[in-house]
Amino acid sequence: MTRPNRRPWMATSPGVEWEFDRITLSRDLSRSAVTRLLTDRAEHGGWELDRVRISADGTRRVILRRKIIRMVRTA
Repeated sequence: MTRPNRRPWMATSPGVEWEFDRITLSRDLSRSAVTRLLTDRAEHGGWELDRVRISADGTRRVILRRKIIRMVRTA
């Protein structure tokens, strides 16, 4: 597994900002191991699955996303 690239502040719709996390997983990981890893990141980090691409050599490129919540200062 390689460490992700993060692309913050990419707006997909007006008023919503997302942070993206890109992960590359080896072909040696089983499907259940990948499921456990992604479930753990979703439960503890607030990430949701955006896209999964499986390349010809069997590696999985996963893109996760989560909303960026901006705090509004109150007077």
